[in-house]
Amino acid sequence: MTTPHSHVPAGTIVVGVDGSDGSLRALTWATAQALLEHRALTLVHGLGPAGTAWAGQVGLDHRVLLDALRQDGTAILDAAREHVRTKAPDVEVHEVLHISDPREVLLEMSREAGMVVLGSRGRGTLRSLLLGSVSVSVTKHAHCPVVVLRPAERGTVRNGVLVGVDGTARSREVLEFAYRIAAARDLPLTVLHSYWYGAVLVEGIPQGLTSESELEEQRLLLAETVAGMAEKFPEVRARAELAHGLADDCLVRASARMDLVVVGAHAGGVRTQLTRGSVASSVVEHARTTVAVVPSRSDDDA
Repeated sequence: MTTPHSHVPAGTIVVGVDGSDGSLRALTWATAQALLEHRALTLVHGLGPAGTAWAGQVGLDHRVLLDALRQDGTAILDAAREHVRTKAPDVEVHEVLHISDPREVLLEMSREAGMVVLGSRGRGTLRSLLLGSVSVSVTKHAHCPVVVLRPAERGTVRNGVLVGVDGTARSREVLEFAYRIAAARDLPLTVLHSYWYGAVLVEGIPQGLTSESELEEQRLLLAETVAGMAEKFPEVRARAELAHGLADDCLVRASARMDLVVVGAHAGGVRTQLTRGSVASSVVEHARTTVAVVPSRSDDDA
């Protein structure tokens, strides 16, 4: 079923489409997830005159421009809908076309969506500059999890889902999302807690050498973080790992062998940026696989 309206059901999986290869990868992933979770799928295309090479040109008839944009967007949505129909004909499909900044459209829709799925680059040189920044912007401000389909090397053996946790209460939401995806896709899950003692480097001791008491402290923190998840998701094959280093470095390094990397996006000051604020953006920019960024509900309320 297809509805060309902006009134879409709560919990829908929203996917941004623009006709690019990256957009097609995102659409394919979102379609599979909608089928696995029995959710509706919403195809979204948004591009305004401010995002085109013609903006501001003297003598331009903006009505002609808007008509061209609308026709272009409709054709893109039609192609996306047909792609979904061939892959998963039973998935309920909705369409949203807005002549406006795609970031604004996607952020607004994230208030009611269960998930937003995006490609990492747009179509064409100019649109790559515009839409390449969409994924980063949306992951920073969305009200629901955002999945970004990063380019990945073909033929590489993948080891399932990797989730980064920092031992805080906010890790719970990130962890539950990772377990949910692993369960739906029947993938193994690795829970990674990275830690870094600045004094180790400052005092000139080789990186990675920490006392047994410090290691035990980190093991206990990781165990407390994952407590109860095995009972909640008994079907997920999960293991926990510790890594010494900065969180984004550890996650990006491990991403090459993963199907999906899950990180949290939380507001925070200088002290928390090592494990929160800057990590998500760094992983979205540099990971060698698909990345999911999960916001904290408390951040939404702030």
